[in-house]
Amino acid sequence: MKSDVEIAQEAVIQPITEIAEKLGLTADEIEQYGKYKAKITLDAWNRVKDRPNGKLVLVTAINPTPAGEGKTTTSVGLADAFHEMGKNTAVALREPSLGPCFGLKGGAAGGGYAQVVPMEDINLHFTGDFHAITTAHNLLAAVIDNHIQQGNALDIDVRRIVWKRVLDLNDRALRHVVIGMGGKPHGVPRETGFDITVASEMMAILCLADGLEDMKKRLGEIVVAYTRDGRAVRAKELNVTGALALLFKDAIKPNLVQTLEGTPAFIHGGPFANIAHGCNSIMATKFALKFADVVVTEAGFGADLGAEKFLDIKCRFAGFHPDAVVIVATVRALKMHGGLAKADLCKVDMEALDKGMNNLLKHIENIQQFGLPAVVAVNAFPTDTKEELDFVKEKCMDLGAEVAISEVWAKGGKGGLELAEKVSAAMDRPSCFGCLYDVNDSIPDKIGTIARKIYGADGVVFTNDAKKQLKEIEELGLDKMPVCMAKTQYSLSDDATKLGCPTGFTITVRELKVSAGAGFIVALTGNILTMPGLPKHPAAENMDIDENGKITGLF
Repeated sequence: MKSDVEIAQEAVIQPITEIAEKLGLTADEIEQYGKYKAKITLDAWNRVKDRPNGKLVLVTAINPTPAGEGKTTTSVGLADAFHEMGKNTAVALREPSLGPCFGLKGGAAGGGYAQVVPMEDINLHFTGDFHAITTAHNLLAAVIDNHIQQGNALDIDVRRIVWKRVLDLNDRALRHVVIGMGGKPHGVPRETGFDITVASEMMAILCLADGLEDMKKRLGEIVVAYTRDGRAVRAKELNVTGALALLFKDAIKPNLVQTLEGTPAFIHGGPFANIAHGCNSIMATKFALKFADVVVTEAGFGADLGAEKFLDIKCRFAGFHPDAVVIVATVRALKMHGGLAKADLCKVDMEALDKGMNNLLKHIENIQQFGLPAVVAVNAFPTDTKEELDFVKEKCMDLGAEVAISEVWAKGGKGGLELAEKVSAAMDRPSCFGCLYDVNDSIPDKIGTIARKIYGADGVVFTNDAKKQLKEIEELGLDKMPVCMAKTQYSLSDDATKLGCPTGFTITVRELKVSAGAGFIVALTGNILTMPGLPKHPAAENMDIDENGKITGLF
């Protein structure tokens, strides 16, 4: 089997103008970035805003394992399958971050014969959106330090500046730094640090804003620091909201590319799901729903993270919800959740599979709690046996979830036709969507609801620091917002080693952060990090480019 990058490089890619024509976009409504990429102008929205929305399919998964699940691959393949069936279809995905691309995961543009292209561009700098976020975020950081250097008229407490700097790479050495060294001309010395760009509140704002004016307003509401008497200082008080919005004048526009089979693909924004809300932009999804009859989108990691935030945060702000949800799993990953070692996953072990199924069944239950129909997509591997696949089907159907075998990695859209048929049937069934909690509930109640209903926890414990932060947030009147949980992706609990469906545990909230511009409260649990580190052997070690510009090692 050829590598992902080899398959992508051999593909015959259609000019982006032809992809735009499939959607009904005019030449004046796209801005081309070369032959195969474009941005959609915001003026296009005015022409289509009164159209009825198409159907929306959300793709999520079980808790990820080193065995791999293939959520993005399934999303792309499912869209291609709908396209194969003659439906006017689009896929809406996040942009990959350079951090995991050069770190552990490699690229994030699908795999096999279910990819978005040009995959090298999408996985690298693409259209510069992440550069815009990084620059705007760091401009605000520079303005804060300059304000203090120039007399500190806002009386900012230099010990309570909460706005760090960002970089779109995994670099653990930057988690904690001291700046302003070298004497008075070089600034006020203080401790700070770096987060990865996808953890920036500005990334969340880009993905939750419904236009440039809304984005400007949200940028102004960012809480950057606290004064010495405890007042929250907003970005708008530093008089640079216009400059920040200026840096987003192009980044706010959704990006348009295509799949290997020519299905239109809206790829825009990229917040992580373990430390942010894990969904592509509302703008891209809204555009896709007006231009296509069926839109396939995804949410990061398992349904306990990305899907919960998609449904409780993104849908709440956007005013739409999925018509059906696909939960991706593999027999191999389920056996790993059941305690089988990675080296033994090719062996038939029904006991491990039975135990691991509890993770999938919990995610089905979670989706059903939102009043939505769930369809399980089992990514097929050559080592899967009929006995194992039949067992998975039977268990899922007991909970009222349809199951389809997906072969999109090897066969593209044709390998997803069974899945597409079952998702089509699910979309046509009536649903009664509802968010999990009321935003006016207290922060402990909102977190407790998520912990008990989605994770299966017995309760929530707040550290002393988190309790102090909770009291301050309540006193500032900033507690009536959705909660964005920052938690390990590998477990339903906040302990990455507890696979399967653990019970008898509590969730520990160690920090609460206000993201007033984005419009949510971030609750950090366990030892989750907002600046990842590189593994012993980063994916970057296997990448290269030759004298003809041919890339290798990007996957």
